[in-house]
Order: sequence, then structure tokens, then C-alpha cells
Amino acid sequence: MGSIAELIKIIGQKARSASETLRIASTDQKNNALISIASQIQQNKQFILDANDLDLKAARENSIDDALLDRLMLNDERLDSVVEGLHQISTLVDPIGQISDFKERPSGIKIGKMMVPLGVIGMIYESRPNVTVDAAGLCIKSGNAIILRGGSEAINSNIAFYSCIERGLEEAGLDPNSVQLIKVTDREAVTELVSASDYVDAIIPRGGKGLIKNISMNARVPVIKHLDGVCHTYLDKDADPQKGVDIAFNGKTRRYGVCNATETLLVHKDFDSEALSKLIELFIKKEVEIRGCEKSQMLSNVIKKATEDDWSEEYLAPILSMKIVDSVDEAISHINTYGSAHTDAIVTENNANSKKFLSEVDSSSVMVNASTGFADGFEYGFGAEIGISTGKFHVRGPVGLEGLTSQKYIVMGDGQIRP
Repeated sequence: MGSIAELIKIIGQKARSASETLRIASTDQKNNALISIASQIQQNKQFILDANDLDLKAARENSIDDALLDRLMLNDERLDSVVEGLHQISTLVDPIGQISDFKERPSGIKIGKMMVPLGVIGMIYESRPNVTVDAAGLCIKSGNAIILRGGSEAINSNIAFYSCIERGLEEAGLDPNSVQLIKVTDREAVTELVSASDYVDAIIPRGGKGLIKNISMNARVPVIKHLDGVCHTYLDKDADPQKGVDIAFNGKTRRYGVCNATETLLVHKDFDSEALSKLIELFIKKEVEIRGCEKSQMLSNVIKKATEDDWSEEYLAPILSMKIVDSVDEAISHINTYGSAHTDAIVTENNANSKKFLSEVDSSSVMVNASTGFADGFEYGFGAEIGISTGKFHVRGPVGLEGLTSQKYIVMGDGQIRP
């Protein structure tokens, strides 16, 4: 017990020290580090893929389900996306030091707000090794040191990525301790990290609901959390039929094991019946299991009966719950009752209904005529994301550069004293 506690203490001290230098690093230094890391990943693609193969082999031996295997898997295309994400982050405006709301008071003093890094981020995540790079890149650009603790199932992939990050930081002349990876897989490392309030300013967990709930209950450090992605697509009576088919099908089947996948399809009773039949057939051909309400079951004999639990389930698998509703109000009520405040979409050509949906659905991303699959930091232009916050404290939705900053007031005077 003592050895892991001591390890986290040492890592925390190094991170705190590194954060002091990274906080004042120039934009050019930070961008050079991102480009160097991207170059290292390009040069070491095969090394990373070989490491990933070890993780995939172990995962299959441990009978990990297909959704988690999909999250764990790396290939050339995904590595190219990781590299592109780093380059995109390097082109984004550096938020650190930006001043806003500058105004003069009657006393003559001028007051503004300056964006500053949070300090040291603790990142705890499962399955997806690309998070190692995404999180590191965003923290470097936003001037935060980060301590990474990935899941044991991705340990080889994470170590391979981390070696590229270390070399990239060194090439750019930044403290390599700006990014540190906890290489022990013992769960006690998580317990110690979320308790390290002397060194860590915020914890960001990314993984299963059980992991995040446990961290939220036990952390002594503020938590920016994302519980789960029970995302909905609602096909309104005034939806363009083809848009409805395309958006609903893409939202569910683009990738099953991602938090922005549509898990529940809500359909207005007067939505185009021919288009709905076509959509159901597409799901059947794709081998998506549909669990529906009584009215949904009348549409096809392969639709199974949905239980109450299905409405709040994040399947992360080729399973979809489906409900026929009488109105946009019923759809909104269902979403706000059973959803997880992640991402919800309406397909409609009715401007009043789209406005109502945007206003009344209480989620971190609300969409009109677009797939829920767009709820992603990369797609939002953040370069990448460190997670998607479904809470309302500090930051909400995909967490990019600005979500990793705080503000301090700055006051400019010319000799004023307060009477």
C-alpha cells in the first residue's frame, strides 16, 4: 500500500512542478511539442500497432465484448486521426492569457478576466488508448500538466503512445513530466490519485458508469464527469423522410461502442410509414436488435418487447430501443426522464418544433437534423476532447481547451486608492 501511495505522491510532485513551467510556456513551445508528438506517432506507427495487438490478444482471451474491443482497437486510420487531432489542436487559438470583459470603473481602475490553466489534471480512463494522446495534447496546449491512468486492458498501447509523448516534449524543450503515465494497473493507484488534493486540481474520469460513480463518490478532488451516453434521435411528424432514415441509421450504426451512439429511437405516430418501414429493414439487415413499445412491435414481428430498463440503457452494442410517441412534447418528456443529458437529436422541418426541442431538452448537446455521432470534440473543432461532461459544473459537453481553463480577475490602475 505504501509503495503505490508513495508513487502517486512522487508523480504528483513532479506534475505540480511541471505545471508551473508549462503555465508560462509560449504558444510556439506548446505547438512545437504537439507537432513533435504527432511526428513521433507517425514514425512509430508499427511499434504502436504491435503494442495494440498485444492488448487485443489479451482482451480476446479475457472474452471482452465487441464494443470494448472496438474502443480498444487501433489501426492506420485511427492513428491518422490521432495525428490529425494533434495538428488541429496546434492550429487553435491559445486561450491562456486571453483577457475578456475589460471595463473601466468610476474609480478609474480597469477590470478584466484572464484565462489561466486549471493546473494539474488527473485523467482516469478505460479501453480507448487514443485518449492518452488526445488528453495529453489538450492539456499541453491549455498549459495544464496531466497524470494519465488508463485501463489495464490498454496498458501496452498506452505505454507505446506515452513514449512518443515523452520524446515530443523533450524535443520541444518542455518538461517531460508535463505528461505522466501511471504504469501500474493496481486499482489502488486510482484511489490514491483521486485523493491527491495537494497535487491534483481536477479529476476527469472517462469509462463505464461504475468507474465514474465510484470516483465521484470517493474523490477528494473536483470531478468533471461524464456518466453515460443514453442518446436519443426523435423523428418528428414533419421530418423529411429520407433525412430521418439517414440520421437515425447513422446515429446508431456508425459505431456501437461510443458514447454518442443513438440508443433510443423516438418516432412520432404520424412519421412517414414507408420511410419507417425502410429504416426498420435497414436495422434488421445490419443485425441490430430492436426492443420496442407495443406500437413499435406492431410494425415488425422481429421487434422484441422493451422493458422499463431499456429506456435508460446505454447498450454500446447493436441493440436499439424504440418508442412511438404522440407529440414532440412526449418525446421531450421521455428524453428528460430517461436520458443521461449527453446528446439528443430531432429530425424535423418544423421550425417551431425544432426551437421547442432545442429549448426544452436538458442535455449537453441538442441537435436539429444531424446525427448524434457529431457530438465529439474533433467534430466541434476542438481538435480533440478530453471527455464529454454531462454535469453542469464548470464545463458542459465536449471538453476542449477552454474547458480546461479557469479565470482570474486582473485589475489595472494608475495610483488609485480606495477611500
